[in-house]
Amino acid sequence: MHTVLRSATKTVTIGHDQPFCIIGERINPTGRKQFQLQLRANDLSRLAIDVEQQVSGGADVLDVNMGVPLTDEPALLGRAITMIQTLTDLPICIDSSIIEALQVGLETYQGKALVNSMTGEEDRMDQILPLIKKHGAVIIALPNDATGIPMTVAERMTITEKIVRTVEKYGIPLEDLVIDPLAMPVGADPDSLKVTLETIHSIREKWGLNMTLGASNVSFGLPYRHAINAAFLPAAMSHGLTSAVMDARTPLIVEAVRAADLLLGLDPWGSNWITRFRALEASKAALNTGA
Repeated sequence: MHTVLRSATKTVTIGHDQPFCIIGERINPTGRKQFQLQLRANDLSRLAIDVEQQVSGGADVLDVNMGVPLTDEPALLGRAITMIQTLTDLPICIDSSIIEALQVGLETYQGKALVNSMTGEEDRMDQILPLIKKHGAVIIALPNDATGIPMTVAERMTITEKIVRTVEKYGIPLEDLVIDPLAMPVGADPDSLKVTLETIHSIREKWGLNMTLGASNVSFGLPYRHAINAAFLPAAMSHGLTSAVMDARTPLIVEAVRAADLLLGLDPWGSNWITRFRALEASKAALNTGA
């Protein structure tokens, strides 16, 4: 099953037979006080730096979240999307919990967007899925509902089943549904990642759906988070994870994913791995020459 995202000029395909899709997480004001202040002042200049760092780091898609209190989030998101599409041809993941912001984002975006995200409550699905249908977008859905985050594989599969049936009811093809199997902090619950990995495997086996998750969640509260994330993602890929919202600026994590592509047969003959290595070496040589 292939999930296709598009900008005005570029297509990215997510699938179990495709290289892992890196969705850059950086354009998000959460935990970034200075960025929040800039956005409240309608200063979007930081976006150019965040875009450049993630593109050069190896992102395939850019997540864009403008959720800042005391701002007009729909208007801010629309401006951010317009600006980012002048800076890069990478597809965008429109990230908001506000329906009005999603609507403005989808109306502004040129291409086929990924939308982050939707939960399994019926009223929430009834609000978001008509927008997805209208704009031909792709939706990320989390298998949790009003009862909270389910802690067992069986519970997550039950909610995923409800999401699948509702998406089909709206006439949206399943390739335009991406499931987030819920990655929880391993520091808070040592068994949480086992549940996530089993959920990934079960969803792939039952529906063949593409999946994503917030990779940084797994290491929350622990030191040297990059190493934990770099170890987790290849394991998740081996179970069927096909994309992640992750740090595209950190070579340790990106290289772990690209090495896993090679080892899992998603980079035949290592062509992408070799091309990336040569580009890095050329970049180092250029810097040395300049020095």
